[in-house]
Amino acid sequence: MLANFLNKSKPINFIGITILFFLGYLFFVFKEISKQTITIEILLSYCIIIVFFLILFFIFNFIVVKNSLTLDNLFAFFFCTLFTFAILPKITNNSILIILLVHLLALRKIYSLRSPQSVLEKLFDAGFWLGVLFILQPQTLIFIPLIYSAIYLYHRINIHSLLIPFIGWVTPLILYFTYTLWLGQIESFSHLFELNFNASFAFYSTTKFIFLVIYLACITVLSFVIKTKKTIGINNSFRKKWILITAHLVLSLLYIILISDKNGAELMFSAFPVTVILANGIEMIASKKAKNTVLLFILISALCFFFTP
Repeated sequence: MLANFLNKSKPINFIGITILFFLGYLFFVFKEISKQTITIEILLSYCIIIVFFLILFFIFNFIVVKNSLTLDNLFAFFFCTLFTFAILPKITNNSILIILLVHLLALRKIYSLRSPQSVLEKLFDAGFWLGVLFILQPQTLIFIPLIYSAIYLYHRINIHSLLIPFIGWVTPLILYFTYTLWLGQIESFSHLFELNFNASFAFYSTTKFIFLVIYLACITVLSFVIKTKKTIGINNSFRKKWILITAHLVLSLLYIILISDKNGAELMFSAFPVTVILANGIEMIASKKAKNTVLLFILISALCFFFTP
């Protein structure tokens, strides 16, 4: 059944999951346009949004498969599409999707540091994309330690590994400073450093998202404990990957807690580590019947959350 379908990362299976998400997205679009006058501009905007999602899904799956963050399966991608669908109304915005795209481009370089090839270039690129991300969303400054976590795990801490990510990070800031200076809008640049963190949970306490947070916390912690018990005692390459995923999860939680303008969309910054952890947890279930039951339960939970007003 579902477990058999997801158990192999074949292109046809990837396409199948993407089509299922596309059908769910169409339902969302028809639901939204029924509330307003249909125009070419509105239809075009929804077409652009689905293209963004396809690109995000491709990059997500590429990072997971290329770096062997799970076994040869599509559990992580399946959970990612469910996560995305569950909070779809909060993220169907071009600016949010661009931020998520840049975030994934940075993660692609950070997780690829496991390989010894072109390390300095990867460090620069990772810093560069985080610099672009900082311009788009200043509170994402929180994710900078993830680069140095990867350096510590896979390479040596030295003057080059310390400075190159910073040089990459500051490069887009210099370009942006030059641009704002040319336009006489230097206050736009200085505003980036007026970080506004707020640990208020008023949004979650007054919306259905509190149930999503509690639900994800429970199944993620359970999956994490099950996988960690088997992983942490074995001195292999995956243990370093697992530590990096853990660091990523902690930083994403800090971001969600401290970001000031909470609206639910910020949960997508935890989608990568959460879905990878869930995938590793589901892999530990030996019984196919139990695995199918868990997968079906998570699928129904995502659908119920989406359709709950």
